[in-house]
Amino acid sequence: MRGCVASTPAKRFYEWSDMLLECYKLYDDVKLPKLATFGSACFDIFAHLIEDKPISLYEMSNKKVKRTPEWRETEDGESLQVYLDPADRILVPTGIIFNIPCGHSVRIHPRSSISLKKGLMMPNGEGIIDYDYYHQTYVMLINSSADTVYIEHGERVAQGELIRTKNYELKETFSEPKQITDRVGGFGSTGIK
Repeated sequence: MRGCVASTPAKRFYEWSDMLLECYKLYDDVKLPKLATFGSACFDIFAHLIEDKPISLYEMSNKKVKRTPEWRETEDGESLQVYLDPADRILVPTGIIFNIPCGHSVRIHPRSSISLKKGLMMPNGEGIIDYDYYHQTYVMLINSSADTVYIEHGERVAQGELIRTKNYELKETFSEPKQITDRVGGFGSTGIK
């Protein structure tokens, strides 16, 4: 298999990369997305919070509110954070605009550790950024835990993946689809085990 062993990051880039995903930083202190390891399928995406700049979120009651990030004391010193009460939904700013190659999209996936340890999940399951979207990228998260949870500036909040888009058309058919395998029944008909 071509390019499976690389001695340096530069060599890895030239042997492996057949595509370039450009990332524009809206602010100087934005953390650029990055691949954590040589074998990473997805790149990490980081939160970018700004002091005194409110962030829109939806509370459990579906009421839209603004919440301003605040400095909080942590084990490592102070950090800028925004809190989510149980069932709050937020669009976490990243400070990044992707320049996605034509014929591709970026898929945003939840990070397993943030879901397990904090109960933060993506309410839409997966975010999809089309190649012609040219605005800041946001990560939609919901607090599915019973506790107030904090998102920290610079924290890894999601992972992204560059995906090739397949070309297809949608066309009405006047022939109702028929059974083509031995499957019988509709949704959930293959069982739960």
